[in-house]
Amino acid sequence: MLWHINKMIYLKTDEEVELMRLSNDLLGRTLAEVAKVIRPGVTTAQLDKVAYEFICDHGGIPSCLGYEGYPATLCTSVNEQVVHGIPSDKVILKDGDIVSVDTVVKLNGFCADSAYTFPVGEVAPETLQLMRTTKEALYLAIEQAVTGKRLGDIGFTIQNHCEKAGYSVVREFVGHGIGRDMHEEPEVCNYGRRGNGLVLKSGMTLAIEPMICLGRRNVLIENDGWTARTADRKPAAHYEHSVCVRNGKADILSTFDYIQQVLGNRFI
Repeated sequence: MLWHINKMIYLKTDEEVELMRLSNDLLGRTLAEVAKVIRPGVTTAQLDKVAYEFICDHGGIPSCLGYEGYPATLCTSVNEQVVHGIPSDKVILKDGDIVSVDTVVKLNGFCADSAYTFPVGEVAPETLQLMRTTKEALYLAIEQAVTGKRLGDIGFTIQNHCEKAGYSVVREFVGHGIGRDMHEEPEVCNYGRRGNGLVLKSGMTLAIEPMICLGRRNVLIENDGWTARTADRKPAAHYEHSVCVRNGKADILSTFDYIQQVLGNRFI
């Protein structure tokens, strides 16, 4: 999720990282609650209601709600919608759809940011493969989030993996730093050149979020001023983790484990 970013990089202490892990755990459980109700016939507004109530019931703050005027807890982006789809009673999920659910939770003063693209019923094999490749790119990129690497290594890894598979990488929306604020420096692009960009330091916390298109990478903004969709109306997938840069191996603060428990063998 990306809007405006504060122009300073904050290195987190170990104590702050553990607080971020707690907020990310709540976010992971929230996405799992949403996963329980995703099926044909459900509206994206219903998904939003589930998330809002679960976050608030567990002491969290749904940080997207009201952010720069955004009107909901979740971003629910269906099929060709890439990011920032607004939940609505008019958007009814159908068999064969995919829906990317992205949100931010604040707990104990720290934000968590994560996204997952869910299948709705029976999804076309080519779309499932797009989802798998996008998720693979996320984890390959996380392997680059270690001390001494550069931001370009993260972007190159995502771009290389996805373009080799025949997909395209959205340029207009990128990942970002995260911490006390939803959006902090630095920007984390999903494209780039190996060995270029900011040197990563232990304690940096990043939201890494590849947004990958089955067709061309060009996107348009819908009339609501928020929803970004592919210009060719082909599907897009979006997966996101919040991570902490560490020596040797990145520390993944968010989790898809709760989603996996809900989806079982339908987990992508």
